[in-house]
Amino acid sequence: MAAPMLADWMRNQKLKGPAAKGATTFDRNLEEALDVRRRDHALYTLKKNLWREGTAIDFSSSDALSLGASGLLRKEFNKELECYPDLPPGPSSSRIMDGNYQYLEMVEEEIARFHDSETALFVSSGYDANVAVFSAIPRPGDAILYDELVHASAHDGIQQSQTTCRLSFRHNDVEAFRDSLETVIHSQPLIRQGKRSVIVAVESVYSMDADFCPLQELIDAAREIMPTGNAQFYVDEAHATGIIGPQGRGLVCKLGVQKEVAIRLHTFGKALASSGETVRSALINFARTIIFTTAPGFPVVAAARSSYRLMATGQTIQAQKSIEVLVKYFLDAIASNAAWQKAERQGIVSVLVNYDWEQNPPVSHIVPIRTRPRYSYWLVFHLAFEGFITYPVEYPIIPKGQSRVRLAFHAHNTKEQVDELSSAICSWVQEMVEIELGQGGVSKIPRAAKQVYSSMSSDDAMS
Repeated sequence: MAAPMLADWMRNQKLKGPAAKGATTFDRNLEEALDVRRRDHALYTLKKNLWREGTAIDFSSSDALSLGASGLLRKEFNKELECYPDLPPGPSSSRIMDGNYQYLEMVEEEIARFHDSETALFVSSGYDANVAVFSAIPRPGDAILYDELVHASAHDGIQQSQTTCRLSFRHNDVEAFRDSLETVIHSQPLIRQGKRSVIVAVESVYSMDADFCPLQELIDAAREIMPTGNAQFYVDEAHATGIIGPQGRGLVCKLGVQKEVAIRLHTFGKALASSGETVRSALINFARTIIFTTAPGFPVVAAARSSYRLMATGQTIQAQKSIEVLVKYFLDAIASNAAWQKAERQGIVSVLVNYDWEQNPPVSHIVPIRTRPRYSYWLVFHLAFEGFITYPVEYPIIPKGQSRVRLAFHAHNTKEQVDELSSAICSWVQEMVEIELGQGGVSKIPRAAKQVYSSMSSDDAMS
């Protein structure tokens, strides 16, 4: 099944602009814009989900705790629905009109308690939350200081903010953060006088690199440079919720810096946890993505409550431990493989995670494998033929020249599956080493990629 699926995906990357000369101006302009993506094999398509059908092994989805795969969440969700049979399935309107309801506020209070926060606000998505925060919270005269690798939705939100002073700092670099903060203070008199604030935006775990924010060090630096307390932190915990910290409460709770962080985004329940009612009120009054949308419906909120109940009652603790064991097991397996070691030296692949587990806890469920440009596709092809679902990550999601395959581990994955995955990756790595060394006159294209390209050509000849 892998070859036809991959061939279909590759076929969608063929340029269509040249063949659209007889089309309307409207369609031709769109096809030419899409061709920009096709040239880099970066056109997004909707594909059949093979792991849901049981024909492939999932190393790509966001179901890290396996609450979906195990059926645990559905069971808890069905129980929640039975407890509230009279609640309507859909919202009536925006929350600022008559869309608010008691059950929603009750769940928000529970989420706030779980994350040791004063308040919480349920929003439609992580994207909407980031846009809401940046468009509503920073006031004119404030500044936004952000890690250069914050999520795309944060960049979109920052563009919609009322601040004119927006400055990024080098990723996870505390010294660069200090320099940028000093620059902001020296260039902004009102901030220097303590009359305006600096909003510092970071993520607890960066999903494309799987590295952790040096949050404590950043907080300490901000406190030293701005002792008046007008540097306020906004932490996106999207990739830490459920995985990191006690019962999956996130990095902020793990470090015990709840009082030092003004706002946290937890996308497990799409909630914004904040340090006070003022932030919540500002979001309700100023955030257009909250004002001009309907309130979240009961089923959505019930699903979030069910997830949080599983975490709060300790039913996900073993899943957290399993993920850590599997990730360490995988990294040890590839690090000890001779072909992998040789490929690393040649610059063919590298893993963007430190191997020194004893000295560098905790461990994320995400493991990015960096490759040479375009090799990411070839590795994904190879893994698909071996029965694994993974996806390449390319520009514009990441900077050009930083191709990678992003692996996501789950509690339901087994050590046997991880053995098979590491073996499949290392066999591809060995093939690429031989290709680059030109040993035995081998082809310049690996076997799996040739099979995909051959399937594409056969289908084209038949059409």
